[in-house]
Amino acid sequence: MNVYEKCPVLENENFLLRFVEENDAQDLLSVYSDEKAIPLFNSDNCDGDDFHYTTAEQMKKAVDFWFYSYREKFFVRWSVVDKKTGTVVGTIELFNRRADDHFNNCGLLRLDLRSEYEKADIISDILGIIIPPAYELFECDMIASKAIPAANERIAAFERYGFAHTDEKLIGHDGTAYGDYFILSK
Repeated sequence: MNVYEKCPVLENENFLLRFVEENDAQDLLSVYSDEKAIPLFNSDNCDGDDFHYTTAEQMKKAVDFWFYSYREKFFVRWSVVDKKTGTVVGTIELFNRRADDHFNNCGLLRLDLRSEYEKADIISDILGIIIPPAYELFECDMIASKAIPAANERIAAFERYGFAHTDEKLIGHDGTAYGDYFILSK
């Protein structure tokens, strides 16, 4: 299955992961305006975007960019839907990264969640949905994701799932070296 031709819907009993939709923007604004959540988002190599959006117009532009990026096969952005509330509580971005560093041919995973969902059990639950199919969907043998030292719940979830911290740096397109990555090999 080519993830860029048909984005799969993935789910468990608690969460549904589906391709982002235009009408998700209102729910997503509560994620990307969440002052407690923003520092935990991975904006490495994103041309200065910190994913802090406070207006519906900013959020719509971001969603439009995610549609464009999918059409151009840059990355896939899933909405994370809490099945109990029917609310979009975050997003997952995934792509196969091609680069001249340790993270070449790596599935790079970005997980953005509203702060009240930034709990180890919830993150582990979401990882259990996306990680198993990610290797095949993105034709990679390693998944990497960022967790800053203050992201205790995220780190606990990563470690519980089998991710290991690496001292390797992700080198951005402008030469910037980024750290705080955790990796999981197939």
